[in-house]
Amino acid sequence: MYDFSTILARLKELLARETQKKKIKDKEVAAALDLTPEYFAVIKKRGKIPYEALLRFAVRRRISANWLIGGQLPVYLDAVDSLSENRYNKSA
Repeated sequence: MYDFSTILARLKELLARETQKKKIKDKEVAAALDLTPEYFAVIKKRGKIPYEALLRFAVRRRISANWLIGGQLPVYLDAVDSLSENRYNKSA
């Protein structure tokens, strides 16, 4: 089972890196996920993971949803794209 607080920590870490801020507020996370701050507060309190919002965020940012939700590497899909190109574009 996935843990909301762990996913939230990954998301805040990513947003902090992108914005070069030390601390990311919940309202900034809500905005990044296209959720209202009120709704985000409710799901955070309940520990309910907003999978659909996380997946949309991952697609927009080219972030691996496997990393965001489950912690699997790589973080960015560009790394996967370059691996795929090298693997499948070899001359015979």
